[in-house]
Amino acid sequence: MNFVKNFLLFDFFNLFSQKFINSKILIMEKKLSVGMIFNEGLQIALKNVASIFGAVILWILTIWIPYINVGTTIAIMTMPIELSKGNIMSPTAIFDPKYRKYMGEVFILAGLMSIAISVAMLFLFIPGIVIGIAWSLSFYLLLDKGLNPTEAITKSNEITYGYKWTIFFGKLVLILIPYIVILIGASINVKIVSPILMLIGMIFLVPAALAGDAVIYKKLAGDENSNPEVQ
Repeated sequence: MNFVKNFLLFDFFNLFSQKFINSKILIMEKKLSVGMIFNEGLQIALKNVASIFGAVILWILTIWIPYINVGTTIAIMTMPIELSKGNIMSPTAIFDPKYRKYMGEVFILAGLMSIAISVAMLFLFIPGIVIGIAWSLSFYLLLDKGLNPTEAITKSNEITYGYKWTIFFGKLVLILIPYIVILIGASINVKIVSPILMLIGMIFLVPAALAGDAVIYKKLAGDENSNPEVQ
């Protein structure tokens, strides 16, 4: 009887220990957290705010030029690729011809995503938001890893699995900073300080959003092989 009792106790202890070890391994293997997105994203945004702001200004000034505007728009959209590698992107880099090379694939990918997300939005918005987050890395994977549109969507869905809430709240917290600065500037109604605060918030808004994507992309897709043609 004592032998059976001891065996059951040993079996229970062994099972408990294994579950504890597995849970610790899962915690250690977690690639992404809200804190990572906020802390690292803030550092990247502050480091690159001038270059990103310059690129956006150049994009606005040249948006009316046919064909060129396609490449510059793709460059702005996929800037997190360079940011994720620790590079400081020159504002004039948005005119690099490499961004126009993949415009056909980008248009196909944008069309596929728009159709699917629009249909999902009909089901009370939530499915559309979930799919939008799941596929949010598709453009980066297409240009950086050389995947075709359907492969990029599939891969993005795969690597964001289990991290959708983390991505949502991480990006939300990060972009709240410039929004709060804008709201403070709008509410205090002081002639000089108010417009300065609002301007600072607006300038930092785009870098914050792009930096958040850069952290997410680096953590979830950074170990994949890059496409040498777009380096």
